[in-house]
Amino acid sequence: MHMADALLAPAVAATMYAASGVAAGISAHQLKKEDEDGKRLPVMAVSAALVFAGQMINYTIPGTGSSGHLCGGMLLASLLGPQAGFLSMIVILAIQGLFFGDGGLMALGANCWNMAFYGCFVGYYLLWRPIMNSKLFASRGEAAARRVRIILASVLGCVVTLQLGAFSVVIETSLSGITELPFGAFCALMQPIHLAIGLIEGLVTAAVLVFISEARPELLKGCGTEKETGKLSLKSTVIVIAVAVLLIGGGFSQLASSNPDGLEWSLFGNEEYEGAENMGLDEEDYGVQSAAADTAAAIQEKTAFLPDYAFADSDSAAGTSVSGVVGSVMVAAAALGLCLLCGFFRKRKKA
Repeated sequence: MHMADALLAPAVAATMYAASGVAAGISAHQLKKEDEDGKRLPVMAVSAALVFAGQMINYTIPGTGSSGHLCGGMLLASLLGPQAGFLSMIVILAIQGLFFGDGGLMALGANCWNMAFYGCFVGYYLLWRPIMNSKLFASRGEAAARRVRIILASVLGCVVTLQLGAFSVVIETSLSGITELPFGAFCALMQPIHLAIGLIEGLVTAAVLVFISEARPELLKGCGTEKETGKLSLKSTVIVIAVAVLLIGGGFSQLASSNPDGLEWSLFGNEEYEGAENMGLDEEDYGVQSAAADTAAAIQEKTAFLPDYAFADSDSAAGTSVSGVVGSVMVAAAALGLCLLCGFFRKRKKA
């Protein structure tokens, strides 16, 4: 769902930057007031890296000619809380845009809103926390009931928040005045395909969170499990997630579907798949042309040292694996630095 700069008018892009900036500022302020112990630092680092690596794997949506990938907002909010999850998603999306050319820099504010805000805040407060603190399925026993509640909250949360994100993309392009995209027709393509993508993401998210629930339940946010212990030590849990990051980013990323993702599929179709013409836009010439977009593209061209998760001017498959590992390490380091920075200002305020 990474939007390109050509899909947004500068005024709309600026508005979305402002909206995401306000949410980020409030999140950072909230984190400065929280007394988190040092044990959260490695969890934040490996969780953000896991989402980055997971986003590299596009999974095929059968019968459509399209594919989807993890957004990760629900996953991060469930492990880190909505504020830390949202800031971690900003780190991921910024690194993707700056160093891998994935998503436009002018569109970064919109991408943060569409892919992070809904999952981290709407998904957490309206679905994850209420469901996890309910008495649903209590007759099954506490352990079994928690697993079912995790699955239900994850699937519902991912489906609802991806629907909201997809609808926001439609609204943002409409407000940008892209006449090639009739509102109704674009919406009729975006919503169903992201329903399928959301269902799969929900199951993936549930699998990760069920593992965490068994390994270290106190890592789950908003569930009242802070004092529980699990089957693995914190160190072992972090190592398992870190190994998964390296395997996914460095290995399984080679197996990613070559089909366009839900947004690209809606815009451009898939010429290799019969009946998937969709909006039929020209990938080389579409959308809004602006000086701001040209400037953003020029910056991105200079900073993206692994464009499209590959070596520049090379078809080597190794570029994808290197991108997965390097990007995951960058995201982990940046998330760790962000957490330490919030801790620094918190200690300074106390002093």
